[in-house]
Amino acid sequence: MDWLKIIHILCVMGWMTSIFAVPRALIYWKRDFANTGENGAQPSPIGDLTYRLYRFSAGLMVIALITGIWLGAAVWAFDTWVIVKLALVSVLVAHYMMTGGMVMRARRGIFNESDFYLRVFNEASVVGIIAILWVVVVKPF
Repeated sequence: MDWLKIIHILCVMGWMTSIFAVPRALIYWKRDFANTGENGAQPSPIGDLTYRLYRFSAGLMVIALITGIWLGAAVWAFDTWVIVKLALVSVLVAHYMMTGGMVMRARRGIFNESDFYLRVFNEASVVGIIAILWVVVVKPF
């Protein structure tokens, strides 16, 4: 089980990198798009990097979810705190899917969200991560 925990933690770390970086990268992509007038079919280097980071971290998310559910069942028998953690993780998954929608629109040259919205959206994930870490460390339930 130790290897499973290591894999889980590594994949979560990679996924979190994307959760924190992609909304911020969208701000820079949007600014680059506005300055150059590029079409969405040929993304700039920042756009290409943002898309690739999002796409790569999707696999990490899936592995993190699978290993997390496996650990939740095998090690902690779905204690109440594990169920609360999974509920919070599902909110983070929804946040990630919303980010994916923004990335896919940006690839088409559509940037609907303001810089301020993207900053707040980015910081909302930090609150979610803190809540998850609190549940995991304190195990209040």
